[in-house]
Amino acid sequence: MKPATAAKKLGVYLEATPEEFQAGVVSRDELTELQANPPEWLRELRRNGPHPKQLIAQKLGISSSGLVRAGITEALTTDQINAIKEENPDWLVRERETYKEFKAEEARLAEKARLEEDES
Repeated sequence: MKPATAAKKLGVYLEATPEEFQAGVVSRDELTELQANPPEWLRELRRNGPHPKQLIAQKLGISSSGLVRAGITEALTTDQINAIKEENPDWLVRERETYKEFKAEEARLAEKARLEEDES
């Protein structure tokens, strides 16, 4: 598979991976091995970043769209994410509320669909 696909499956920011990872092709067996026995570079990336946008959003408790609205377009380290969480800026409070409302509506619609499925 392409390095970008493997990085996404591993939950890491591709541009922060070693050059040989970025330039190569990752087999399914290699991916399985990386997941089961991550090398130090992978453990370090997972621990300290920089992290991909979807993981940043997850750590902040907001959507990826919320990151864009906040002007965050670059990968962030764990320390940078923690600093944002500690600061708890107004935009983060708003985006968390928006995301919470979105997830509640998503759950409501899923429950409604499940109930309609049960009735038929």
